Amino acid sequence: MTDHAVSRVVVVGAGHAGDTFAALLRQAGFVGELIVFGDEPEPPYHRPPLSKEFLDGPLEKWLREPTFYAEQGVTLRLGEAVVEIDRAAATVTSSAGLVWSYDYLVLATGAASRALLVSGADLDGVGMLRSLADARALRRRVLGACSVAVVGGGYIGLEVAAGVRAKGRPAAVVEREERLLARVASPELSRILARHHAERGTAVLTDSVVRGFEGEAGRLRAVVVTGPGGEERRAWCDAAVVGIGAVPRDELARAAGLSCNNGIVVDELARTDDVRILAIGDVTSRPVRGVAGRMRLESIPGAVEQARQAVATVLGRPAVGREVPWFWSDQFDLKLNITGVLRGQFETVLRGDPGAGRFSLFHHHDARLVAVETANAPADFMVGRRLLASGQPVDPVRLADPRVGLRDLVTA
Repeated sequence: MTDHAVSRVVVVGAGHAGDTFAALLRQAGFVGELIVFGDEPEPPYHRPPLSKEFLDGPLEKWLREPTFYAEQGVTLRLGEAVVEIDRAAATVTSSAGLVWSYDYLVLATGAASRALLVSGADLDGVGMLRSLADARALRRRVLGACSVAVVGGGYIGLEVAAGVRAKGRPAAVVEREERLLARVASPELSRILARHHAERGTAVLTDSVVRGFEGEAGRLRAVVVTGPGGEERRAWCDAAVVGIGAVPRDELARAAGLSCNNGIVVDELARTDDVRILAIGDVTSRPVRGVAGRMRLESIPGAVEQARQAVATVLGRPAVGREVPWFWSDQFDLKLNITGVLRGQFETVLRGDPGAGRFSLFHHHDARLVAVETANAPADFMVGRRLLASGQPVDPVRLADPRVGLRDLVTA
């Protein structure tokens, strides 16, 4: 299919991936009809501040100026979901009962918070953090709370806990794994962050399972936790935030018969197994640079990369190269930047001083760098990205020598 044959592109999802795709498609010269469906009533907005800055400043940080969409000829259909795809007819049906044809359909439906299926999860005071509406409700709960429990020791949970402590409220993080960030960070970074939180008053409960919530008159009063020794305890709180991961919103794709496996299966060009349907963002299971096979990557930079891939596919242009994945997180005074994906065996080199709040962790295997985790060290992060992108071997001895400048490790 060529650019001249494409007269209408329909995008399902008005998050970062869908919005970026629409903007880049227009920027690339596409002149056909462009329709973006968003099931939330708000225009596309930045999601990272919802956890990083949820207690301070405006939550409504729009991705584009309100006039952008009309000026660029992008039709935003907000508060309207797509409920069915007819692949044979190349149409979608919306929650308003309208049917729209497409030449290309781009699925950018994102991910949803994983539910915690325990008693009391429906009590007033228990909530999740995924949407702008969630963040508004969470802000009201936390600012009016005496004590807050955070269920889940991932990045979002730790960002919320840091925000709560910055406001002087007691906060407890309950994590079922033996360490924080067990699925996404190195053991060394987990230890550093656990210590950093504990020193600032966060109660960190690892190897602990939430059995339920208890309340009074429908209001949350405590979270019931089983600890590593099997003992049961109650952590008193009047607000709780559940952040135990996310699941891909691939129901629409599954119902349409598209291949899904922990997300919509796509290739390096964002293509599904239907030539007219692409998928991008958190909902996809895709090839990731430096990782064997495929994985689902929840990342703003990853969503932007896939948006570029989808634009190239729609316009029949050369493929966009895959980038080294990267992420960021803000916790207290630490600005964390991470690049690469940790899987399998690796060794770690520490540069800098965690006690001083500036450090870098370089993870390598067989003289190859596999990931870099940094705190308040942007130059180290950029050098790490360059090393990962080049794939050049690294000398662990020189890497561990503080007298050797990191830039000296990057060949011309």
